[in-house]
Amino acid sequence: MKVQIKSKIMDDQDLGRTIARLTHEILEKNKGHENIVVIGMRTRGVYLAERITKKLKEVENKEVPLGILDITLYRDDFRTVLKQPKVQITDIPFSIDNKNIILVDDVLYTGRTVRAALDALMDFGRPASIQLAILVDRGHRELPIKADFIGKNVPTSYGEEIRVHLKEIDEDDGVFLVDIS
Repeated sequence: MKVQIKSKIMDDQDLGRTIARLTHEILEKNKGHENIVVIGMRTRGVYLAERITKKLKEVENKEVPLGILDITLYRDDFRTVLKQPKVQITDIPFSIDNKNIILVDDVLYTGRTVRAALDALMDFGRPASIQLAILVDRGHRELPIKADFIGKNVPTSYGEEIRVHLKEIDEDDGVFLVDIS
C-alpha cells in the first residue's frame, strides 16, 4: 500500500490552538473542572489527553486526573484482524464512579474503537457521563457514535486516511490527509 500526503490539515500552531479550544469547550460544558477526569486512548489519544490536562491546569489552576486506556482486547476484530495483538497497560488510578469522563482520541472514523473504549470503561465503574473529545472527525460512521468535542471535521473518501503526528512519538506535530490507494 503506497501512502501519499495529499495535504497538511494542521501544523503545530493549529494543533496548539485546537487543544486550547477543546479545553475551553470541555470546561464550558462541564461548568468547570470539578467532576471531570480525562482518559486518553492508546496511542495518540494519550498524548492529546496529556496536553488537554496540562491546558486544564493552566486555565483552572487545578490538577485533573488523567488515565490511560488500552482497548486491544475489547476490539470487535480482535480475533480476525489482530494476529499478534500488542496489549499495553491501562492505567486508571482513580475511581470513575459518578465522574464525567472526557474520553480522548485522535481520529474518529467508524466508531468501533470508541465502542470498544466504552465497553472497557464500564468494567471500571459507573461514570456520571462519558464525553468524547476527538482531534479529527473524518466521517464514515458504522455505529451511532458522535463526538461531544471535535477539533476539526475533515470529510474523507474511502481511499484516504487522516494521519496525526505528535512530537511525543513522531518527529513533529501535524495532521495530514493521505491517499492510501
